[in-house]
Amino acid sequence: MEASFKNKTALVIGASQGIGREIAKQLASYGAKVIAVSRSKDRLGTLQQEVPSMQVIPLDVTNWNETEKVLSGLGPIDFLVNNAGPGVFETVLDTTEQQLDFTFGINVKSLINTTRVIAKNFLQHKTPGVIVNLSSSVSMAAASNLSAYIAAKGAVDAYTRACALELGPHNIRVNCVNATIILTETDQLGYDDPSKANPLYEITPLKRFCKIQEVVDVTLYLLSNQSSMITGVCLPVDGGFLAT
Repeated sequence: MEASFKNKTALVIGASQGIGREIAKQLASYGAKVIAVSRSKDRLGTLQQEVPSMQVIPLDVTNWNETEKVLSGLGPIDFLVNNAGPGVFETVLDTTEQQLDFTFGINVKSLINTTRVIAKNFLQHKTPGVIVNLSSSVSMAAASNLSAYIAAKGAVDAYTRACALELGPHNIRVNCVNATIILTETDQLGYDDPSKANPLYEITPLKRFCKIQEVVDVTLYLLSNQSSMITGVCLPVDGGFLAT
C-alpha cells in the first residue's frame, strides 16, 4: 500500500512481536513517529535496534493506573493501534477463572483503558485521531476450544462500534480488523497441531491462512486518509471464512 504518515505520531500497543511489531515497523517506514509499547523489554530492545528512531515504552497495559499515568504523559498522538490480545485455548467446561481474567484483562479491559486515555489526548490536542483495534474473525463465527477468547473479541467489536458512535462527532474514527488464523508465534501455540488447524483450513474458501503483511496492509489502510469515511467497521481479513 502506498501511504505517507509523515509528521504523524502513532502509538502501537503490543508492538514487540508478531502483527504489532510489523505494524510499528511499517508505520515508521512510511514516515510516522512510532511509540511502541509492550511488557517485553527485551523484544522492544531488538525492535529499537531495527528502527533506531522508534520510541519504546516497556509497560504492562493490564496495570490500569500505571498505564493511565504513562500514556497520559505523552505528547500529541494521531493514531492508536490496540494490538495486545493473546487467547487461551480451552473448552467451555474447563475454562478457569484465572484464564477468564487473563483473557478479558488484556483483550478488553486494557483496550478500554488505552482507548479512553488516548481519546482524551485526541480531544485535548483537537486531533482528528484514528483508532484501530485488532480483533478476530472468531468474534463473528464460533470455533472450538476458544470460548473465552471469542467472548473477549466479541466485546472488542461491540466496544469499537460504541466508540465510533461517541467519538465520531469529534472527527475521531474507530475500526476493527478481524483476522483469521495468522501463524505468528502466538497462533502456533494452538494451531501447529494439524487436528486443530485443518478443519479451519478446509472451510476457508481461499484455502490458506493469513499472512502478517495482509493484516498490516488493512490496518494501515484504516489508519490512513484513504479510509476517511470508514468508522465503526469490523473488517474481516479471513479468506472468506465468514462466508461459509
